[in-house]
Amino acid sequence: MGITHYQSLKVLSEGTDLEVTALADSREESLDQASELFPNAKRYQNGMELIEHEHLDVVYICLPSHLHTSHAVAAMEKGCHVFVEKPVCLSVEEADQLLEVQKRTGSKVMVGQVVRFMEEYQYLKKVYDSGELGALKSIVMQRVSGDVQWGYKDWFHNEKLSGSVVLDLHIHDVDFLRYLLGEPDSFEVQATSFASKMVNQIITTYRFGKVFVTAEGVWDVSPALKFEASFRAHFEKGTVIFKGKSDPKLAVYKADGTVEIPDLAAIAETGEEKAGIKISSLGTYYLENQYFLECLRNGQEVGIAPLKEGVESVKLALREWEAAKVYIEENQ
Repeated sequence: MGITHYQSLKVLSEGTDLEVTALADSREESLDQASELFPNAKRYQNGMELIEHEHLDVVYICLPSHLHTSHAVAAMEKGCHVFVEKPVCLSVEEADQLLEVQKRTGSKVMVGQVVRFMEEYQYLKKVYDSGELGALKSIVMQRVSGDVQWGYKDWFHNEKLSGSVVLDLHIHDVDFLRYLLGEPDSFEVQATSFASKMVNQIITTYRFGKVFVTAEGVWDVSPALKFEASFRAHFEKGTVIFKGKSDPKLAVYKADGTVEIPDLAAIAETGEEKAGIKISSLGTYYLENQYFLECLRNGQEVGIAPLKEGVESVKLALREWEAAKVYIEENQ
């Protein structure tokens, strides 16, 4: 995620007053890679050292999840605005601390819940908000990945560091459902675990008024399984289907038998190139960064993925995680 974000910042800095002036990474080879794009930036071996010694407008935090809160708090206390990757924290105590520090410092904080910016999910929200397909009846969502064996020092497999599949992967759909439908009236959880007893699959069924939703997040036992996100949203007058590996990815199957392929043209999908980087290779992360920086430049509040929303999504995911642990204990 660090690479994706600093490449986005490099593109967005072209012809603007944006400048990346400091970099931190505990891995020398990764720091060297970043320095190729920002040769004048100061280098640090860890993020806390950077925050302590630099005077910055904005700090980006792209670290293992258990380090998010401590670094975000330190940056806010230093007077910086903050972009922090999801999940913004791993406990209710951290969530409350983040909100307290933000209130006291006035820092603007955006959480990297990038699904809120993805065109297919934005289309679903537009259809729901407009009512053009009638009332929403149900949604089935999936977020499937192979076993995450690529994490630095295997941090994903330590639930105290990652929050398991629930807070690392499933959190995306949790957050989007809250963005679309608000807080659920109720939910039920089923789950499986690795041999270590860490949750690796969660299937949650929610009730949002008359709408029911099923969302699955899984780290498969095989690392060979390729990542794919998908959803099927059933409305009165049609069904919207997204499959991340299909072509086209998004289609609308209408009650009259016609099939519509929505036009989702966006800058992130173009072949435009800046600073030697294709914007299309950055995907929606480019749009996410563009939005955050525009909020800061214009003195606007972060409206799409602010800290408060990131915190509330974590709190719901934490409740699901506890339910998943109970389910596993009682059924496996």
